[in-house]
Amino acid sequence: MADEDRSSKTEEPTGKRLAEAKQKGQVAKSMEIGHWATLIAAAGSIVAIAPWMMRKVTVLSANFISDAHLYPTDFEHLHLLFLHVSGEMALILAPISVLFFVVALVSSFAQVGWTFSWEKIEPKFSALSIFAGIKRLVGLRAVMEFIKGVVKIGVVGTAFMFVAIPYLKDIELMPFFTIDAMLARLNDLTLVFIVVAASIMTILAAADFAYQKFDHHQNMMMTKQEVKDEHKHSEGDPAVKRRIAQVRMERAQARMMSAVAKADVIITNPTHYAVALTYDMDNMAAPKLVGKGVDHIAKKIRELAEENKIPIVENPPLARAIYASVEIDQEIPQKYYQAVAEVISYVFRLTGRLARQPGERLIPPKPDWSLDPEREDKGPAAT
Repeated sequence: MADEDRSSKTEEPTGKRLAEAKQKGQVAKSMEIGHWATLIAAAGSIVAIAPWMMRKVTVLSANFISDAHLYPTDFEHLHLLFLHVSGEMALILAPISVLFFVVALVSSFAQVGWTFSWEKIEPKFSALSIFAGIKRLVGLRAVMEFIKGVVKIGVVGTAFMFVAIPYLKDIELMPFFTIDAMLARLNDLTLVFIVVAASIMTILAAADFAYQKFDHHQNMMMTKQEVKDEHKHSEGDPAVKRRIAQVRMERAQARMMSAVAKADVIITNPTHYAVALTYDMDNMAAPKLVGKGVDHIAKKIRELAEENKIPIVENPPLARAIYASVEIDQEIPQKYYQAVAEVISYVFRLTGRLARQPGERLIPPKPDWSLDPEREDKGPAAT
């Protein structure tokens, strides 16, 4: 990925791409940070743990030096002795081993957090390919790693040379020192070299970490097509989403038309709006809207009403008001009770659900233009 042409990658990586890369183990991780942390741990162990380790080793080896002639040299005894010494040395080296293991985990966690990928450890037969190996050796990343190694060796070696020059005379005179003085001087030289190495590694590690962050970000950059494909995959194909929305709307209209066929009255504009109401005097507190539509849907509602012999009442302001403020399956608001009650009463008398006075002439209720949400003067108007 790092070796491919990046000229077409102009888009910032998405959160989904970064998360998938992390799952695959593709993270901005600097090996120099691990080396630096190991060096610091080694320096700390020399100061804190090494004296204790040397005392343990001295005690363990003292008997072999002073009483070497007392130990049998047959194979069985040498085998047991080897196991004993190996166990003791393992216990002595255990603190250093645990320290380095913990340092390695902490340095990795500090950079990328907790991440584990099976893809990094599962065997890949493609890795056995000669051509793949050559590509890894001559690729951009391999070249950069080689340059970094040369620079690191050159910088550290140069710094050590400048630090060591002032101590050359001391090294020449060391054969004339006492053993204690020689060890003390070597200890001083070791600490100086550790401080110099730690300082240089701190700078190199910080620079390499910044470079790894930059390189990882560049690798994760995306082309416009990749962003489009990811969005399509995450959000769904727009064409499919439109089709799903269309199917849902068609099903909703089918359910609405099924309810309209059982409505008690259709109130119209008369042509542009149509609302369907139902009312059960024994079980409902107020009439309920079961269907509504404009233009083409309004026409279908009127045709369905004619097929099912549902009364149609022309009341433009009431039809527009209910359409604008009431959703399907909701009861009519209280502010429309009077107007709707007049329509329901007229329809129920017309269909015989309410008794009529002898010789009573049924007249549709007059429209109340103050209810019309589309008029400003609220005055009467011809329809």
